[in-house]
Amino acid sequence: MLSEQVITTSTRVLHPHRHLLVNGVIATLALTTPVFAVAYWLTIPQDTWPWVVALHALTAVVVLLLILRFRRTSVTVSPRGVRERGFLGQINEISNDEIGTICLIELYRDNTLDTQPNLFVLDREGVVRLRLRGQYWPRSTMEDVAEVLDRPVVNVSDSITLSEMRSSRPEWLYWFERVSLLSWL
Repeated sequence: MLSEQVITTSTRVLHPHRHLLVNGVIATLALTTPVFAVAYWLTIPQDTWPWVVALHALTAVVVLLLILRFRRTSVTVSPRGVRERGFLGQINEISNDEIGTICLIELYRDNTLDTQPNLFVLDREGVVRLRLRGQYWPRSTMEDVAEVLDRPVVNVSDSITLSEMRSSRPEWLYWFERVSLLSWL
């Protein structure tokens, strides 16, 4: 009997939920359109509208830069490892040799019975090297990471709350999640 070993050679570039960008653009338009409409209405009769145009152009440039940042946010997964490009431009690279286990935990969302998946990529010492939160990354992305890296996946059978996570594994959480008053971020 021959044993088969499946080796994945594909590289996948994964992106956060697209609806986050759409919702951000809609919210920005909903906020800035009435403000600039009133500003134009008040400044055109007094011939001070060029300042409003300059501010409007500056706002548009900032929004375009934020859209570009969002579009560049990605996780590239290959059999060699993981490369995360964060929203602020930071790059986090992890070679496959450094990765110990992958842990998938369902965390309850605040004040609801809904859960969101959270994927933690841990190094051999148990330190979190990459975290994908369900509110930003689709479950399919998390499954792709686990599939391509070919590491043991620990699925926690029961969903847990953020406060349970704070007490059992606070080092796995972001700094603002460790303080209960800031966990809504």
